[in-house]
Amino acid sequence: MFARHNTLTAALFAAAVCAMPLAHAEQQYTYRSADIQSFGNGYQPVAPVSDGQAQVIYYRGTDGQQRGSANVYVDREFHTSLLPGGYTAFCVEPGSRTLGAYIGDAPSYRGKTTDLYSAKLEGGKTYFLKVRENGNGAPLAVTRADAERELAGSRAQVQALSRASKVQQCNFVDKPAEAFKDYALSGDVLFAFGKSGYQDISSRGRVAILELVTQLNREHAKLDRVVVVGHTDPIGSYQANQTLGLKRAQTVRRLLIDGGIPSTAVIARSAGSSEPVTDECYGSKAEQVACNAPNRRVVVRVDVSGQ
Repeated sequence: MFARHNTLTAALFAAAVCAMPLAHAEQQYTYRSADIQSFGNGYQPVAPVSDGQAQVIYYRGTDGQQRGSANVYVDREFHTSLLPGGYTAFCVEPGSRTLGAYIGDAPSYRGKTTDLYSAKLEGGKTYFLKVRENGNGAPLAVTRADAERELAGSRAQVQALSRASKVQQCNFVDKPAEAFKDYALSGDVLFAFGKSGYQDISSRGRVAILELVTQLNREHAKLDRVVVVGHTDPIGSYQANQTLGLKRAQTVRRLLIDGGIPSTAVIARSAGSSEPVTDECYGSKAEQVACNAPNRRVVVRVDVSGQ
C-alpha cells in the first residue's frame, strides 16, 4: 500500500475511502486519569473536503498491549503523538506526501530522515490510516467502515502542537443537514442500576427492544444507519460513565441485530453523563439515583435523511 520514499513509487489509498455503512467498535481504550488531559472530543464521522485538499484521519487502535506514544510525521515534520485510543484529523494539499508513525522513536526520529513512506493523495478524498504496532512506521490504510468501527470511543489527541508546515485547516464541503429520528429506551427498564451486559437485560427490556425493532421496520423503508448511544447519570467518575454508556449501547446494538437489523448498519457510542435531561438532583444517594432516572437511557438514532 505504501512505498518507501527512495523508491519514488507512490501508493494510492483507494480502499481507505470506500463509503460503507458504519458498524460498532468491540473495544474501547481504558483511559488512565493522567491521560484525560491529552484527549479532546470523541470521534464523529467527518464531513467531505473540497477538491483542493486531501483529508487524513490517523488513529491508534486499542487492540494489543500498546505502550508509549506514536510520533506521527507529515513530510518529515512532526505532527502529533498518538496514545492508544487517540486520533488526529488534518488536511494537506493533494499530491505526493510522506507519512509515518513510530512508537518510541526517540532519539532517532525516523520520520524525519529514514523509513519515509510516500503516497499520492487525491483532492476531495478522505484517507483513514492506522498506526502499526509492530514498529513498522508505514501507515496501514483502512476502509472508512472498518476505521469508524474502531474509532467509536476514540478521542482527539490534543496534547501536542503540530510542527508540520504542510498541515492545513480543513475546508469542509457544505452538505444538507442530516435528519435523524430518536427512539429513547429507559435505562432502568433495560438494566439494573450499574449493569450493562447482555445477560443483564431485564425481561421487560428485551420486550421493549423487540417492540422497537418492529416499530423501526414499520416506520422506515430501509435501515442503513442506526446509531445506538448510551447515556448515564452523573453519579460516579467521567471514565466509569463513558465505559458504562458504551457497554450498554453495545448490548442494545447486539439485541437489535438479534431482532433482524443488519449488523453493518448499527454502531454503538457513549455519551456518558455529558448530555443530561435533568441536572438538578440533590439529597441523599438514593434521592439522587431516583432523580437521575431520566438521564439513564439508551437512544436509538435512525438516519432518515435518505428516506
